[in-house]
This record gives sequence, C-alpha cells and structure tokens, in this order.
Amino acid sequence: MGRDATLYLLERGVRLTGTDAHDHDASIIWEGHRAGRTIGSSHIEKLHILESLPANGFEVSCFPVKVHAASAG
Repeated sequence: MGRDATLYLLERGVRLTGTDAHDHDASIIWEGHRAGRTIGSSHIEKLHILESLPANGFEVSCFPVKVHAASAG
C-alpha cells in the first residue's frame, strides 16, 4: 500500500491498518510507513485467519506487548 492510499485512509479517520503479509509496502520502499508518520497511525503485520472475520460489526483492540528479541524493537 503506497503513500497515496495510506493518506487517503488517514484523511478519513483510519488510524490502524493491518495485513496478513510480512509487509504492506516493501515493494515500494516503505512509502505507506512514511506516510503514516504524517498524520499518525499504526500498522500491524503478519495477521492470521482474517477470512474468519465478519465483513462488518466487529471491534479491534491492540495493546503493546514487549517480547524479548522480537522484531520491531
């Protein structure tokens, strides 16, 4: 997901995006990650079993968890 797509979502109030892939913008050198800093957002990668979620009507809660020697610090 590139810069324009990320900004489109952020300008409409989205503050959290996620993907089941390793990265959402690696092929375009992290444009989406950098664009997220402009307005302020978070991104979750490597999600699983997304097909089991309903099309709408659910909530997502995200909490920071420190994992020793994990990626992203």
